[in-house]
Amino acid sequence: MLLLLLLPTTTIACPKPVYLTFDTGHMEVAPLIAETLKRHDVKVTFFAANEKTKQGDGSLGDHWAPWWKARAEEGHAFASHTWDHMYWRADLPGGRFKVRSSAGPDAGRDQTVTAAQYCEQIQRAADRLQSLTGQKPLPVFRAPGGKTSPAFLAATQACGWRHVGWAPAGFLGDELPSETYPNQTLLAKALRDIRPGDILMAHLGIWSRKDPWAPAVLEPLITGLKAKGFCFATLREHPDFK
Repeated sequence: MLLLLLLPTTTIACPKPVYLTFDTGHMEVAPLIAETLKRHDVKVTFFAANEKTKQGDGSLGDHWAPWWKARAEEGHAFASHTWDHMYWRADLPGGRFKVRSSAGPDAGRDQTVTAAQYCEQIQRAADRLQSLTGQKPLPVFRAPGGKTSPAFLAATQACGWRHVGWAPAGFLGDELPSETYPNQTLLAKALRDIRPGDILMAHLGIWSRKDPWAPAVLEPLITGLKAKGFCFATLREHPDFK
């Protein structure tokens, strides 16, 4: 008689994780990105600001609410990108900062803010994400453009927010001009240079790029990295941000 021994299954951690993240943008390609991620069972982290969009009332507006809810149901993670997509530009005396937003009522104008005011920007986007997704966002944020200073990072961490940038190879290039950085060039560079543990960054639509990066590069990037033994995880699983 042949006896079958049933052993309990165990989950083996992937030895080559990468952490794909998306910042908001004009959102036109957001549905296609979501379809691609779902098709390949890839979970990512979305950093959201209330940016101008091609359809609707801003990337965190009511028009896009069902989209965010669906991503939460699929198991993705979320974090703040500041409400008005507020760029740090310089440190100023007295713990203040020069900033410039690309969205909101003060878009395109230099402003002076305190650390507390900047942290309010982070919190407002996080609060809106929680109301849209029913999920508490991660206690991290991404400064627009990745622009920071040591004083700025110390100030935002003091109010409870750790900054998340990206690896050098993780800059996927979707905001570069497609005339000089065509999609195939960006794909080849990413597949060549990405290493285990890298945080990757792209956008849900870039206004200036004529040949959209997503989903044209996204699908072959996912399949190419998986073929090399990589797996995808959200920043919930990242050792620095658990």
